[in-house]
Formats: sequence, structure tokens, C-alpha cells
Amino acid sequence: MNNNSFNLAYRDRGTWLDRASGATKLLAFIFLSGISMIVLDTRFLIFLVILSLIVLKISRVKFSEVSFLIKLVVFFMIINLLMIYVLAPGYGAQLYHSKDIIFGSGPYALTKQELLYLVNISLEYFVAVPLALIFLLTTNPSEFASGLNRIGISYKISYAVSLALRYIPDVTKEYQQISLSQQARGNEISKKAGFFKRLRGAAAILVPLLLSSIDRIESVSQAMELKRFGAKKKRSWYFAEQLKAVDWLVLFIVLLIMIGGVILLVVNGGRFWNPFIH
Repeated sequence: MNNNSFNLAYRDRGTWLDRASGATKLLAFIFLSGISMIVLDTRFLIFLVILSLIVLKISRVKFSEVSFLIKLVVFFMIINLLMIYVLAPGYGAQLYHSKDIIFGSGPYALTKQELLYLVNISLEYFVAVPLALIFLLTTNPSEFASGLNRIGISYKISYAVSLALRYIPDVTKEYQQISLSQQARGNEISKKAGFFKRLRGAAAILVPLLLSSIDRIESVSQAMELKRFGAKKKRSWYFAEQLKAVDWLVLFIVLLIMIGGVILLVVNGGRFWNPFIH
């Protein structure tokens, strides 16, 4: 793993996404991800995927910064799809009230209905992941915490979220350092090694990473306790900002998309779009 990969750190890239409030981006992420999980209309999901990828492109986030995370998500997505097919191969036929076999026979015959259902599940991933990356990589943790507090969330919770976002880059950097140290000691964890050897190598990295993270948490908690964090009901924020025009525009667009999703629920007579109705 090189130094450019898996770099989940905030950096001002000079786009309008960096100027938008962290609270606005969080609300957009929650609402758009939520509506994609509720409205399983393939056409609507494709629209959301295209929108997410366009906004990710606008954010100027490089693929090298998030390649490791994307590969990890795709890996778990494939496992999830396989498990769905193995455990419920006929679920798509039940949902769409029809059964058109593509190939195979018996309970594991692949049907058009099951394939469409699996495609919808895959599209949900491709909606949520770019939105999550945009939120993580274009949001200043301190500004985001103040935004959360401004919309009514306790400052203690807001500060905890801010700390989590702030230490993600530190944890990823420490992961890289431990990984390089293990490789220097002859612990091969690259693609050249076998699966089980790489799995043992990953364990040799995660254990010291976990211990160092616990040590970091203890240090931060002691420092906050010494500074009497939480002694008062309210606190001030250095990065407190009011919602700007770009925030209201983003929220308005998200509202329109939400309304479109609700309309599709009514038109489709439920969560699923059924193209197999004759």
C-alpha cells in the first residue's frame, strides 16, 4: 500500500462542496441514502448513482485516496449478494410475482426477477458509498461539530463525532506505518502472498493498531476530563457558521429528490418497480 492510498483526511480542494456546511452534507447523505433504501425503483436508483458520481467528480477526490476503501466495500458487497442468492434464490420471484428463468433449474435457477433485485441492492451501495466519501473528505470536523450542535444535537455528541472524524486520518496513517514495519520484518501481506498468509498478516497489523487506538482514546479522555469538558450545558464554537446560499440550494435539491421518491412509491404501489407486469 503506498502513501497516497486510503487517505481519508479532510482537505480543502476549493470546490463549493468545501464551502457547504457539514450539517448540510450529513443531512443530504442521510436522506439520499435513506430514500435509496426505501424506493427500490431501478430507474430512480440509477439516477441517484449518476448524481452521486457526478458530485464525487466535482469534489476533486482522487481515486488513489479512496481506492482501498472502495475495493473493501465492493468485496463485502459481492459477499452480501452471494449470500442473498444462496439463502433466498427465489426472493426476487416472490417480490415481482413472476418467474422468468435465465438459466439453470431447480431452486437455484437464476431468474430475471432475482437478478433485478440483486442489481437494485448493488445500486444502493453505489449511491451510499460516493455520498459517504464526499461527506468524509470535504467536511472540516470542527465545523461539522458546530453545525450538528446548531441543529439541536448535544454538543457532547457533536464533539464525539468531530473527534472520530479527526482521528480517521491518524488511524489510517498508523495502519500504513505498522503495515510497512511488518513487511520490513518479512511479513508478506501483498498480493504475492497466499490468502491465509495475508489474513495472518492483517491480524498482526490490527492488534497493535487496536492497542494504540485504545491508548489514544485514554489520553484524549483524560485531557478532556482535566479541562472539565461537559461541565456546562452549552459551549461556544470557533468554527460556527450560518447556513449559506449553497446550503439552502443543496437542501432544496435533496427535498425535490425526496418528493420524487415519495411520488414513485405512490405510482409503483409500493417500494418496488415491477417491469415484469404484462
